[in-house]
Amino acid sequence: MSIRDEIEQAEKDEDLARTCQRLQRQLAKAKAKNADLIEAVERAAHDAARIAGYPPSVKPPKRDKRAGAETALLHLTDWQLGKETSSYSTEVCKERVMRVVAKTLRLTEIQRAAHPVDEIIVMLGGDMIENIQTFPGQPFEVDSTLFGMVFEAANLIEAVLLELLQHFKVVRVYEVAGNHGRIGKKSDGVPDNWDRILCRIVRDKMRQERLVWHEPSGWYEIVEAGAYRAMLVHGDQIKSFGGNTPAFGIIRKTTAWSSGVTEPFQDAYLGHYHHVSQFQIANGGRVFMTGSTESGSEYAREFVAAKGRPSQRLHFIDPDAGRVTAEYIIWLD
Repeated sequence: MSIRDEIEQAEKDEDLARTCQRLQRQLAKAKAKNADLIEAVERAAHDAARIAGYPPSVKPPKRDKRAGAETALLHLTDWQLGKETSSYSTEVCKERVMRVVAKTLRLTEIQRAAHPVDEIIVMLGGDMIENIQTFPGQPFEVDSTLFGMVFEAANLIEAVLLELLQHFKVVRVYEVAGNHGRIGKKSDGVPDNWDRILCRIVRDKMRQERLVWHEPSGWYEIVEAGAYRAMLVHGDQIKSFGGNTPAFGIIRKTTAWSSGVTEPFQDAYLGHYHHVSQFQIANGGRVFMTGSTESGSEYAREFVAAKGRPSQRLHFIDPDAGRVTAEYIIWLD
């Protein structure tokens, strides 16, 4: 290598080093900005709880002493609260979610004609808020600020749990985070998520003895009801091709997970695709896909070529037999 080549290479190395340093500063600045935002939200949550007070203890319902009790399993996911379409808004979201609760209670009474249902498991599947930075143009499709979304969603989850506590002896909660809850860009590497934060707001505020909130441990949770074991996952871990629901990818990925990659489970529950469906997997279990409370999404129609009906999912579990005994799709249109 000539002296000129060495000089040119040294200049390139210096340029590369300066570029790396600049990118590292930008990344640190972005993380610090997000960290400040997270801290502000959590501080505001604690202040609001202290001012408003904690909800009073809910009186438990009468115990059903019959044998053969089953467990209700309610999958709440993809509310995307704060999104605004021709038929969806924050107020519509709140009304639909509480309608899910009302229908859950009516369907539970039908089940109770045959056997006790003293416990309900609530699975919060992620994407509970729309956020304002998931994709370009999204800020024009929301009806509230990010702070507004977080606290409205937290209040709505609290209202759901307080209502369920009036009708079930025990309410257990599992949660996973969705892609809409991501803070900043995926490349920013911020480990926290708005779904996690708003769930923590509710968890810190609700001090009910009969409410059991399972501390989240990662991108999935294993939900247990006696001998029944299910995987709760948001679904964005399974990549779609061309925007469509990747049926083969879902079956292949969940089969791989059930083969020993994760803890053992029978069925899997996921959202993300705003579509209701189910698939058989190799371990003999099923994948249950749950819809969204959202409707009227032009993005879904134009880019995903999909128009899912707003819905959520309710199952009943025999904890002794370790299986689903009844399946309901709660339609909301």
